[in-house]
Amino acid sequence: MAKESEVRFEGFLPTTPADSWAAITTGSGGWLWPIQYEPRDGGAESGLTPDGGMVTVWKPSQRFVTYAEDESGWFNTLEYVLEPKDGGTYLRYEHTTVLDDWDVEYDACRQHTSFYYHSLSEYLKHFNRRQAKYFKANAPEASKAPKAFEAVRAAIGAKAVGDRVYLDVPGVEGVVDYLTPAFIGVRTEDALYRFYGRNVWGWPVGIGHHLFAEDADADEAAKAWTAWLNDLYA
Repeated sequence: MAKESEVRFEGFLPTTPADSWAAITTGSGGWLWPIQYEPRDGGAESGLTPDGGMVTVWKPSQRFVTYAEDESGWFNTLEYVLEPKDGGTYLRYEHTTVLDDWDVEYDACRQHTSFYYHSLSEYLKHFNRRQAKYFKANAPEASKAPKAFEAVRAAIGAKAVGDRVYLDVPGVEGVVDYLTPAFIGVRTEDALYRFYGRNVWGWPVGIGHHLFAEDADADEAAKAWTAWLNDLYA
């Protein structure tokens, strides 16, 4: 049954409001996924919602709001409030929408939000103002199994935040920067690798990787990581 939901996040970001604003409005490919906004009140949003939406508040380095709706009564509102604090930024974020399967989707939204805004902080600390080449992929249907994400965790060798791990697809070492039963984050010198154990909610395991090296080939990387997922769940 469809039901309205609200998910909030508050936290400190390690850069100025101007840098945080840029990451949210023009640099989302570095920590979330690529989204485009026309920089004005009433500007178009594309890439966030299926049919696009509208920027309803555009106050640079202070407040940013987007809104989308459809004929079914569904709507989606995202609000960001940025305040300077202790040499950085205090972010207040609120996401209001309508969910069809509330119990499942609300928990998924809440946990994804925590991971995304951790990734935002990692981006600002290590890759601030750098544009990313982004790609995503889903594992096969077999990855929907209740314990399927354990295969990803074992393949990466992730045991605790701070562990050094070796990613055999790109052949580089990184550090585990995020680790929960449903998510793994690995940061390297030139990338943020994000692994999503969406099998927790009955969906396929997925990845969403952000590559910052100028010579990175996202298409080739996507092929290699898709093959890795397929082999893992063959």
